[in-house]
Amino acid sequence: PAERARLRGTVLMLVERPDRVRFDAMTQFGPAATLTSDGQSFALMDLRENRFFVGPSCAENIALLLGVPMEAEDVGRVLFGEAPTIDATEREVVCEGGSYRVTLRAADGASQELVYEIRSSDVEAPPEAQRLRLRETNVRDAAGVSQLRIHWDDHRFVVDPRSTTSPQEGLALPHRVQVELPARGVDTLIRFDRIEINVEMPEDVFTQEVREGLAVEPVECDGP
Repeated sequence: PAERARLRGTVLMLVERPDRVRFDAMTQFGPAATLTSDGQSFALMDLRENRFFVGPSCAENIALLLGVPMEAEDVGRVLFGEAPTIDATEREVVCEGGSYRVTLRAADGASQELVYEIRSSDVEAPPEAQRLRLRETNVRDAAGVSQLRIHWDDHRFVVDPRSTTSPQEGLALPHRVQVELPARGVDTLIRFDRIEINVEMPEDVFTQEVREGLAVEPVECDGP
């Protein structure tokens, strides 16, 4: 089955928001598997088994390598320290010392909590001037059972190479992201050694050509 294409270890990630991604699962000899999605089409080359999966871009297909069923657009959000949010009809905000807890509630009874940390230097600042950092989110179904938990840690400042100011501009991005889907038994930890932003990338980096000798196998979006 296509599920066998999953691989753990060092992965090089390229993301062009909103929905283009590339993951290269590396070995000491080069990539063992490469997943690409240009927002519409998906491809996964698995050189361990000489297989090449193709199909539409969707959460189930992204999960074949990343291990987490998530749309490519949401992958970009999560890696940048943002959370996909439910379609909420109610919102509640509570200040808890050095953080804000935002609770979203949907019409179907589902809920989502988001915890934003206030930078220590901004605790006494007016709310509109406070700089916030998302630390965790928890999505629950109507019965209160957790469906998705994400934690962001180890934020580091990443310089924008296009910046011409002094000091240089950039972003504080998480270098440790933990994604849990308790109902599916999924617990994926992503650690970044290095992050670069606004880098030049070839136009075709988010697509793949079939290598000679690989068996092409179509995959759909309702699971392999």
